[in-house]
Amino acid sequence: MILDKVRKTIKKYNLIDRNDRIVIGVSGGPDSVVLLYLLRALRKEFKLILHIVHLDHMLRPGSYKDREFVERLARRLDIPVTTTQINVKELSRRGSQEEIARNVRLGFLFKVAKDIKATKIALGHTLDDQAETVLMRILRGSGLYGLSGILPKREIMGYCIVRPLIELKRKEITAFLKRRRIRPCLDTSNSEDVYFRNKLRNRLLPLLEKEYNRNIKVVLSNMAESVGYDYDYLNRIAKKATQQLKSKIHLEEFLKLHPAIQRLVLRGAIVKIQGDTRRLTFQHIKELEDLILNRPVNSVVDLPKGISVVKKKKYLSFCRN
Repeated sequence: MILDKVRKTIKKYNLIDRNDRIVIGVSGGPDSVVLLYLLRALRKEFKLILHIVHLDHMLRPGSYKDREFVERLARRLDIPVTTTQINVKELSRRGSQEEIARNVRLGFLFKVAKDIKATKIALGHTLDDQAETVLMRILRGSGLYGLSGILPKREIMGYCIVRPLIELKRKEITAFLKRRRIRPCLDTSNSEDVYFRNKLRNRLLPLLEKEYNRNIKVVLSNMAESVGYDYDYLNRIAKKATQQLKSKIHLEEFLKLHPAIQRLVLRGAIVKIQGDTRRLTFQHIKELEDLILNRPVNSVVDLPKGISVVKKKKYLSFCRN
């Protein structure tokens, strides 16, 4: 039973505690609608306080219909809802539409969570999403953090994001909806091979399932979990090293560390400034290593989002321009 499976995932990753106040991101699509129904089914058991959040990105004609659907669903299930509209296309003139849409969505979720004093934010990512993410990052070239995929539980900007459906397959989502005769909103753009993820979903993964490994999605998901544990262990060591190195990276102490920990320390220093490592590539890390080992004092490496790293005689200095 799908509810039992989700209950096991919640217990396995310690996603939900009794009396949690949870914001649920509901787009109106199949995954988020099932997430909403399952958390509502667990509401009494965990004594949860639930609140629905919906953001209309205004990227598709008629996207307001998704908002209306979510509002009707909220009334039917007797769960409070907060919705808003943000014209992402207008904002994306200043950068990547995909990245801006993500940041806008998270920002709105964080705002509502703060307003209602929520302890958790629940999102509807599934095992299929996990497989797609890992494969996408393999093809783009990623380190351990990227190969960890979509973490079941993650702290972002002081907020705890949980993904109770992360071990459910998309076909289980579809079966649940069919059984309950629930008709969610369907984003027709998902069937179009416009975005990289869509191409993976519609072309590459079906080919890999058919020709190479019919359980490829489970294999990729298991790999993400295994890598995630490895990354978590190494990252804990790196954080201890970062605390010892304090606000600047002192080169003498830094060079005593294992190269794997050195790279995590560099990434950690960047996270301290910008909050994440988005747009940071392997080449940027290699440039920083070259800065430390080969370039003269006062040399500078410029990183994305206006971050500069200056080599001094005894330390590296990170700053935002």
